[in-house]
Amino acid sequence: MKFSERAMQVTPSATVKVSNTAKAMIREGIDVINLGIGEPDFKTPKVISDAAISAIQAGKTSFYTPASGLPQLKEAIANRIKQDYGVIYPADQISVTSGAKMGLYVLMQALVDQGTEVLLPKPSWVSYRQQVLLAGGKPVVVETGDDFKITPETLDAAVTRNCKVLVINSPQNPTGTVYSKDELAAIGKWAVFHNIILIADDIYGKLVYNQNAFYSLVQAGDEIAASTVLVNGVSKAYSMTGWRIGYVAGAPELISKVNSILSHSTGNPATVSQYAAIAAFESDQSEVETMRKAFEERLNKIYPLVQEIPGFKLAAKPQGAFYLFPNVEEAVKLAGLNSSAELVDVLLKKAHVAVVDGDAFGMSGYLRLSYAASLENLLTAVERITKFMNQFLQKQTSGGIGIETD
Repeated sequence: MKFSERAMQVTPSATVKVSNTAKAMIREGIDVINLGIGEPDFKTPKVISDAAISAIQAGKTSFYTPASGLPQLKEAIANRIKQDYGVIYPADQISVTSGAKMGLYVLMQALVDQGTEVLLPKPSWVSYRQQVLLAGGKPVVVETGDDFKITPETLDAAVTRNCKVLVINSPQNPTGTVYSKDELAAIGKWAVFHNIILIADDIYGKLVYNQNAFYSLVQAGDEIAASTVLVNGVSKAYSMTGWRIGYVAGAPELISKVNSILSHSTGNPATVSQYAAIAAFESDQSEVETMRKAFEERLNKIYPLVQEIPGFKLAAKPQGAFYLFPNVEEAVKLAGLNSSAELVDVLLKKAHVAVVDGDAFGMSGYLRLSYAASLENLLTAVERITKFMNQFLQKQTSGGIGIETD
């Protein structure tokens, strides 16, 4: 069977692959702790699940909705955006998608032509690059410093006449980096000057910790907001990863194109999930805050412990999302391995902890660890990795090196 060039150049999601492997080992009875996927361990709040059950019982969920989502869900999204951002989007400027990932995918389909260049910070979420490639575009990596942030200066070094789109994810996956309002304003002004469309992936916007503040590009001034497409959803903040509801908010002409593409691809998102999302957006947000505090506690407890793992080096403490992104180049050498990918493999096989290789995000020599797992599992996982790495310090002292990786 001959496959399209498009299919041949796209690689599977590294985060999903690691998680699937971990789950398969768990099914075999192996005690694996999965820190490889960004999925909150909390159940969906009861007020949301109850709304879904009520919609089913009332006979509301058996039929198609408009491809762009229920009007009442768009209204709930518009009200939530107004409360959270202080920005007004009418219903015709909002499209509901089957998860924020689908929102990002369809935006690439709507904005990117063959050869169009899309600017992506280094590192960045695994699917951005693949979505650009699927649209026929060219991902362009923008270098960052120790804080993992792009600046107008680093953008100047990367931009060409073919660049049309810049993606900003704050808080960022995989680093937990949060851009300040001034930093976003500087980036936004740069994009407006260069006539580049901004995509603000704000999926972790409610998950910011230790008195740090979240700002979005849509809050950086009217001119910048007009050049920005907002992407968000319910998966992370509301612990609704399985419900698959996201949204895109932007200029009416863009949303019209998004809706057309959706009508020929996914159709409408699951109707029952839309009613659940209405409840999520209209809730008092107290359970969101409860979960945020739990993630903050986990970060504060495991960050110093990961810093103590032999060969692991962490940059500044993450301000948001729920990931740590340590440099493990010294750990790789200490274990007698050749790459961070090999370290990921042996940590899974020997220490029974699943993590993701930083190469999936564009930075080999790093690992991503999710602290969306329970605190008990996190502490056990860090203990296992520390014990695993400590053996190499002992071997180094006694003159032995390396590890068998079978």
